[in-house]
Amino acid sequence: MYEHHDQQYITELILSKISSSRSSIKSQWENPEETNTRHFVIDELLEPTICTRIYDSFPKDGHRFYSRKSFRERKKTSGRLSDYDEVLSHITFALQDPRVVALISEIVGIDRLEPDPKLYAGGLSMMFAGDFLNPHIDNSHDAERKRYRRLNLLYYVSPDWKLENGGNFELWNSERTRPKTILAAANRLVVMETNKYSWHSVSKVQTDNPRCCVSNYYFSDVSPDLSSYFHVTSFVGRPNELFKRVWCVLDNAARNTFSIVTKIGRGKDQVNKDKTQ
Repeated sequence: MYEHHDQQYITELILSKISSSRSSIKSQWENPEETNTRHFVIDELLEPTICTRIYDSFPKDGHRFYSRKSFRERKKTSGRLSDYDEVLSHITFALQDPRVVALISEIVGIDRLEPDPKLYAGGLSMMFAGDFLNPHIDNSHDAERKRYRRLNLLYYVSPDWKLENGGNFELWNSERTRPKTILAAANRLVVMETNKYSWHSVSKVQTDNPRCCVSNYYFSDVSPDLSSYFHVTSFVGRPNELFKRVWCVLDNAARNTFSIVTKIGRGKDQVNKDKTQ
């Protein structure tokens, strides 16, 4: 019986699950429904006992996590994996294993993918009652602005998560008027493409139970549309949030201009803040 949940063991489980799901992954990726953003979902990624241990390793009070609170989002994040049970590092970096990256790259047809061991914007995420993430497109680049963000990998671990709990992942149609909701079910891996139009969000959490997620990103020196571009994480209000929609246009423009001029990115700020917590 496996007891230590080491990274190698978790990596082998992930490779096996992805390989056995190849046809389903390819079909989901090539035929996205209710959204133009290509994505796929894998359930039961790991053995249930490992998923449970990962969840149990999250500090249920969000201790030493950095809080983000604004009109754009409300959540807690951390890249300080060494502060917690080693299983959190194991699952994070198992998803960055070169064999996992190569296999996903082959199936979805995106070349020259690379993981982000510095966790520029990845790591651990927790959301509590009232927390949310408004519709947005991710920062286009890595910390050095040399590679484009291409894939977003989200592994959910909160047990018995129900639709009415909120905190579910949403992929929007091109007009940003209607979301496709993907339940943040335990032991579920969601992989989505990241580009100029991959609008996504998290619905407001409606329960006191923490919604826990392990995030990873893959980058490439080739942009999604082969053009050269840059943008910060850019938000928009939900369809019923008309004032926020207008305000977000101004806010996005201001932050994008500031980032281009100063070369200071949101992810760099996060890394620095995490180190000081």
